[in-house]
This record gives sequence, C-alpha cells and structure tokens, in this order.
Amino acid sequence: MALSTEAAFDAYEAVRHRLPEVAPTDMAYSRATSLSDIADDFDVFLLDAFGVLNIGDAAIPGTRERIDTLRAAGKRVLVVSNAAGFPHKALMEKYTRLGYDFDPEDVITSRATLLAGLNGRQDLHWGLMATRSTGLRDLEDLKLTYLEESSEAYVEVEGFLLVGSAAWTEERQMLLEDTLRKRPRPVLVGNPDIVAPRETGFSVEPGHYAHQLADRTGIIPEFYGKPFADIFDLAFKRLGDVDRSRVVMVGDSLHTDILGACHVGIASALIANYGFFAGQDAEKAVSAAGIVPDFILERP
Repeated sequence: MALSTEAAFDAYEAVRHRLPEVAPTDMAYSRATSLSDIADDFDVFLLDAFGVLNIGDAAIPGTRERIDTLRAAGKRVLVVSNAAGFPHKALMEKYTRLGYDFDPEDVITSRATLLAGLNGRQDLHWGLMATRSTGLRDLEDLKLTYLEESSEAYVEVEGFLLVGSAAWTEERQMLLEDTLRKRPRPVLVGNPDIVAPRETGFSVEPGHYAHQLADRTGIIPEFYGKPFADIFDLAFKRLGDVDRSRVVMVGDSLHTDILGACHVGIASALIANYGFFAGQDAEKAVSAAGIVPDFILERP
C-alpha cells in the first residue's frame, strides 16, 4: 500500500493527539538552498536518513559532499533515524554502499532507542513485527517469536515489538488487534513513522499500524524514535557536553523531524525538494500543521 503526500500528511494530523505538543509560533522561518548556507550557525548537525541521505536505495546527490564540507569545517554530523527495521550493522553496510562513512556510534536509531527503553523487560517473551530477511542480530538476546499467520504466537507472547512492517499484512494486523482486545499487553513501537519516502511513493511504516491498533483497541503503544524525546536523549548522550543552541535537526518530515526538534528545544531545518515534500508545497504544509522549522532548505 502506497500513500500520496496529502494522505500521508492527513494521517499524521489525525494522530496529533498522540504526538508531542509544541507551543504556537509566529510562523517565521528562513529560506536557504542547502546545509552549506546555514553551516556557520551550528556546530552539530543531526541528519535524518530517508529524505536527507537517501531515497530508498539511492543516495541523494550532493549530500555526501556536503557532509564532507561540514566535517572539514569542524562540524559534528550524526544520523538520527527511525530506522528500526534493520540491525545496526546492516544499516552501516547500507550507508557504506551509498557512499557514506559514518562511525557506527554516530548513527542513532529508533531501534537502539527501543532497546534502551526495555527497562528490565528484556526477559519477557516478545512477539516481533519484523521482516525475517533483515535478521535479528542486535535483537538476538531477546526471547522473540515472529508474528506471522499463526494465531498461537499472538496468544503466547507477553508483549509486542513493532520494528519493521515490510512484510506486515492486514491479516496479521487483525490477529494482533484481536489478541490485544482479549488480553492487553505492552506494545512497543521502534519506528513511529507512519510512512517513509521511497522511489515510487510512500511505504507504510510501523507507526501506521500502531496508531491503527490504538484507535481500534484503546491500547496506547510506547513509541521510541522521532518525534519523541527518547531518541534525542541518546543523541545527546553520544554528543556529550554541547551547546544545544548550536545543534540543528535536519529532516524531510514535519511530524517527526521538525516536531521532534521543537519538542526538545533545538533548531530544525526542513528539506523541501526531497523526501516527504518532493514536488509539493512545503510552506503550505507548515502553515496547515503549525509545526514551524527554523529553516526550509531546497536540498540537504
């Protein structure tokens, strides 16, 4: 199932009551061409992945060179991504294929945020929404059962981890919702994204199914990743003592990247010509949502 930009925007707006609140602003922001134009204003750049580094399996032209220029100027560059579906090593392998050379510790993911948020629940038996082909690796120490077509799996587990939805189906979603109605259990969401930009449109991500089950069952999941503060906490733990007024979050999504930055009190830059708003009116969307970045950039 692929969604249009308008449908994806409306889906995020429909669940605003579950997202962090931000205070109203005067809608003031600056326009610029790329990260190079705002480099002097910041010491740390937190980059989203989809829509900033890549679209699907293709790197966005010029981003690698821009990152090299920032680093040469003494800037710190981290990836802060809701990429829960891939083990960390597999994600690093992907970035290498795309031409990026990030240190593993400088890639902060919602998958790692989820693991950090288990808080003594590591020994529970978890049902896992994930694609088998991506492998477990950093989840392999947990007691897991893949959620597929067997209804017994949904009944026997003690909680649910939603990390990747590429192989998820409506049949599986109905099994999940039905078992939660009968016996509520924790639902932890490792990717709050409702959609992600791909080469041919938007894919439907775990956040979509998490909000759907919340609407239908009344069970509110625990979300790990942007726009929630937990993933930014991990990023700042990695950064150490930095001046937060000199940190900017760069992303293509108002409801994850920009809202998350506003929530934790750092600056933000919205990419307008790639990712979520490619070919669309990003300024109109800013006005409609009332989620206001500090900058709107044409490209990373």
